[in-house]
Amino acid sequence: MSSKQKIEAELRRITGENERLRKENASLRRQLDSQDQPKTERSPDQEPNPRLTRASDVEEKIKYFRSLFRGREDVYPIRWDNQKGRAGYSPACGNEWHKVLCGKPKVKCGQCKNSQFLPVTDQVIHDHLIGKHTIGVYPILANGSCWFLAVDFDKAAWQPDISTFLDSCRQFDIPAYIERSRSGEGGHVWMFFDRAIPASTARKLGTLILTHAMDQRPEVGLDSYDRFFPSQDTVPKGGFGNLIALPLQKLPRQLGNSEFIDDEFNSINDQWAHLGSIKRVTPEQIRNLLEISAADDNLLGVQRVSTLDEASEDPWTERSEERRVGKECRSRWSPYH
Repeated sequence: MSSKQKIEAELRRITGENERLRKENASLRRQLDSQDQPKTERSPDQEPNPRLTRASDVEEKIKYFRSLFRGREDVYPIRWDNQKGRAGYSPACGNEWHKVLCGKPKVKCGQCKNSQFLPVTDQVIHDHLIGKHTIGVYPILANGSCWFLAVDFDKAAWQPDISTFLDSCRQFDIPAYIERSRSGEGGHVWMFFDRAIPASTARKLGTLILTHAMDQRPEVGLDSYDRFFPSQDTVPKGGFGNLIALPLQKLPRQLGNSEFIDDEFNSINDQWAHLGSIKRVTPEQIRNLLEISAADDNLLGVQRVSTLDEASEDPWTERSEERRVGKECRSRWSPYH
C-alpha cells in the first residue's frame, strides 16, 4: 500500500469515527434539550442552601454552583491565550487542532462539520474553580430560554452606576447580586430565576430596571452599562450567543476579582455562604412587573449583539502584564474557601 493510500485509509477511518461521535453527541444534545425546557414548578436544586459554607463538601459546592450559573450544558466556552498576548474563548471541542478534522482558524467552530463539542461536567467545573482552566457559559439555551440575567458594567463609573441599578432592583423587589469582574475594572449584576424563562422576557426585565435606573440619574445616565447576558432573544444561526465568564476562578480570586462583593463593594469573606443565601426571581414576579409597565412607552432599547464568530463573543481581553501578575499570585490557596 502506498503512502497516499495509507493516508486515505486513515482519513476514512477517522471520518467514520467522527460520524459515529457526531451521532452520539446529537443523541446527547436531544436529551439535554428536553431537560432544558422551562419548568412549570420549582425544582429542589433551585432552592437557597443556607447550609452551604466554605467548609461544605466539594461535591455539594459544585452541584449548587451549577444550579446557579446554568446555561447550555452540551457545550461550554474555554479561555485561550496565544503567544502574541491575545486572549479569547472558543467552544471546548474534542477535535480542536486535530490536523485532519479541525478547520480553525478558517472555519468557525459553530459551523464546523467535524465539531465534537464537550459537555459541562462536575470535573469541568472543578477544574475551573481550582484554576486549571477558565471557562464561561452560554446563557441562552437551545430553546431560547435562560436561567439568569447578568448585566455588565465596565467603565470608570461602574460602581456608582451599579449602586443606582441595585436601588432600582430593590424598588422592584428583584434580588440582585454583584460580582467584581476578572479584571477588577468592572462588575456584573446577577439575577437568578427559579426556573428557565424566555431570554426575551429576561431581557425585558433588565430593560425595565435599566430604564428606571437611568431615570434616577438623568444628568449622567449609566455610561458604564455595556450589555445584558444573554445578549440575544434567540440563539443566533451558526453560533451559541454571547458568553459570560464564570466567577470564582482561582487566579483572579487571588487578586480579589471574579468574586461576589457587598453593596459597598467590599469583599465577602465566605463566598459559598453568600451563594447559598441567594434568592431567585419567579416568573410571576417578572410577569407582574412587565404587565404594570406595559402601558409605559419609555422603555429603552438595549444593545442586541448578534455574532457568529466564537472568538468575537469574548468581551474581555487580558494583556501580557495581567497574565504575569496572575502567575506571580499562584499559591496553595484553595478556591473552595
